Amino acid sequence: MSKGANYNLKFRRRQEGKTNYYRRYVFVSTSAIREVVRLTNQHVVVQFYDIDPKGDKVLASAHSIELVKKFGWKGDTDNTSAVYLTGYLAGKRAVKVGLKSAVLDIGMFKAITGSRIFYAAKGSVDAGLEIPLGDVQIIEERIRGEHIAEYASKLEQENPEIFNKLFSRYLKRGLNPKDLPSHFEEVFNKIKENGG
Repeated sequence: MSKGANYNLKFRRRQEGKTNYYRRYVFVSTSAIREVVRLTNQHVVVQFYDIDPKGDKVLASAHSIELVKKFGWKGDTDNTSAVYLTGYLAGKRAVKVGLKSAVLDIGMFKAITGSRIFYAAKGSVDAGLEIPLGDVQIIEERIRGEHIAEYASKLEQENPEIFNKLFSRYLKRGLNPKDLPSHFEEVFNKIKENGG
């Protein structure tokens, strides 16, 4: 490890790739409510934070596993549809506790056009919050999972063996991937009526 007068050791969380301290400084200086979106290999977590000197306070949150346990979601918990629904659920809860606006905190992720992170923010916007997004190119068909349904339909005709292998988790849960858009609408309506 380098040492010397001209070597600056980064903070531990920066070394671990967990915190961008410059972005954190900007959020603290503006005192804005943050919508924090974090993607893992299997799940999505959306939380609304208020900055406090003693430690950030979570005002509202949603986890994609709730889609399965509370609303009967049978798709993957980390695809674009699940990210949107989780953002929508968190947004409904944020509106319920009195939030009107927030800024998006993407953490260490890069702001790539069409990224799933922006679909979570789009869900929160559709729930009634004001979140500045700019031009992030949200594709409505991807929200409903139409791209997955089209691919599944094509693959089932061309190669049923690969279809069964690729979509085995969907089929095991009792959902034909071709029915994902209608299943999305069903779960979306449940969240709209009972979410929060």
